[in-house]
Amino acid sequence: MSDDLPENLTPVGVNWAPLSPSVSSDPPPPPRLLGPRSTLDRDLERLLAVGQVVLVCGIPTQLLVAGAYAVVNRLSLEDLTRPSFQFIAMTSLIDTALVAVMIRVFLLFSGESSRDVFVGPKRPAGEILRGLLLVPVLIGAAELLAVGLNAVFPALHSVKENPYSAYMKSPIEAALFVVVVILAGGIREELQRAFIIRRFDQHLGGARVGLAIFTVFFGALHSFEGYDAAIVIGLLGLLFGVLYIRRGSAVLNMTAHAGFDAGMILLEVLQ
Repeated sequence: MSDDLPENLTPVGVNWAPLSPSVSSDPPPPPRLLGPRSTLDRDLERLLAVGQVVLVCGIPTQLLVAGAYAVVNRLSLEDLTRPSFQFIAMTSLIDTALVAVMIRVFLLFSGESSRDVFVGPKRPAGEILRGLLLVPVLIGAAELLAVGLNAVFPALHSVKENPYSAYMKSPIEAALFVVVVILAGGIREELQRAFIIRRFDQHLGGARVGLAIFTVFFGALHSFEGYDAAIVIGLLGLLFGVLYIRRGSAVLNMTAHAGFDAGMILLEVLQ
């Protein structure tokens, strides 16, 4: 018997077929997770946006600043229930600086420019002029609205005297208070409004949702001045929010808001 195998036979267990060139010996790549990862990123962005909105809305920083100021100056509970002009001025200015720094840090963290968010495409000089022209219109509209609310719903006038009138007993106090309201009202509150609306527009349901929520919140914060004042101020905040959404700039709002607050102080002093 010949040792040579017939041509049509091959040894058992031996595969003489060449490897297919389409087959790779490398391990298969892991499954792609782009979908779940993108969803996770969006959830984290929303959570981060919520945290930023809460931190700059005014309540946390004001409580922190007021508490720290009270501890450092050893103020009693009675001092806090009847805060002095120095307390109001210092805590308002410190809170304004703190909010501005936090917003700046948040924008840097997300790679955004402060100029793009707050100045926008409009020329600042033109926005300032429009804001100044809007001041007397806002003062007149606010006074008429307050009179109308008191005539139709007198119960809304829940505070007989403006709490801030106690800090305007002299021209010097009134002048210093104008500086405070320009910085803490015209600047800080419009920075807050623009930033919060932008974060809602980016991650939290849209600019209109942010405007609606912040308008109610903004008005409620002023309820200590009276329910009628809270409604008037809330509507002014609504107008400022609409202007920011339409114009993409907070310069007009800062100018008009600061001028409105200063004008209302002047009217209070002249009464």
